[in-house]
Amino acid sequence: VQLQAFGGGLVQPGGSLRLSCVVSRNIVSINVMGWYRQAPGKQRELVATIGRGDSTNYADSVKGRFTISKDNAKNTVYLQINSLKPEDTAVYYCNARIMGIAYWGQGTLVTVSS
Repeated sequence: VQLQAFGGGLVQPGGSLRLSCVVSRNIVSINVMGWYRQAPGKQRELVATIGRGDSTNYADSVKGRFTISKDNAKNTVYLQINSLKPEDTAVYYCNARIMGIAYWGQGTLVTVSS
């Protein structure tokens, strides 16, 4: 299983981006997919997850600003990120848990700076 994340970039504080994660297989049956991030010098942390039934979960730090969604027909998971703050600067990784195994994309860098 391969995951390819893209959509990162340089954005000013208050701006928005939409990250995409394309999966190499059908995602309908994947129990949980998610986005994580790793800021410089910090551990990777959970940002948001979406379940097979479209239930979602968010880190407290991003609630109300980030939205995770998926398009089963395109085998793609999205992360809409709004009202960006400098502390959102990180490499964002998509993740899929399939039969107890975690699969990771290569990461896409989001830099929030004026």
